[in-house]
Amino acid sequence: MKIFYSILFLTISGPAFAQTGDLKIYWSEATLLSWEDFQGVPLEKTLFHANTNTGLSYSWGLKGTVQRMELDYKVEAFFYPAQSWVQPASKNGYLLKHEQLHFDISELHARKLRKILASVDGTKLNKDSRDYLNTFYEKIDKERSAMQNAFDKETNHSLNEEAELGWRHFVEEELNKFEDFSS
Repeated sequence: MKIFYSILFLTISGPAFAQTGDLKIYWSEATLLSWEDFQGVPLEKTLFHANTNTGLSYSWGLKGTVQRMELDYKVEAFFYPAQSWVQPASKNGYLLKHEQLHFDISELHARKLRKILASVDGTKLNKDSRDYLNTFYEKIDKERSAMQNAFDKETNHSLNEEAELGWRHFVEEELNKFEDFSS
């Protein structure tokens, strides 16, 4: 007898709104963001030059038999083109790297969640384990949001070039630490 349960949770950085039908770009080491990916309308009255809207999703299920259950999961970092924007006069390579780093931070946290889920003993889970697994997701997503905010604060939204370079190095090192859990 096979049993399968699945649940999907999405979060984004930024205000909440309906996501149905929105195109997503999933993080890939081979694919970097381009300004063409920023399809949203810039805010009229803002001091910011660009906004990157990213998030994490995960789904999980149990597979196997009653005697031998395994956790089956999928975790993805994504970018919403329609909710990401850039002021036309602000487009440059340096700012694009800053926005890419926001996306990379989401992938870092996807890897952290994959690592946690890889260590979960599926034999101890059942159809009521949703709240247990959600605690891992909520913890990681809270850390992701805090890191996104710290990144913008410490780099003054990309204006502090020294801090920006430090963050680039840090995120690259962290991604490498969790390379076994890449997408």
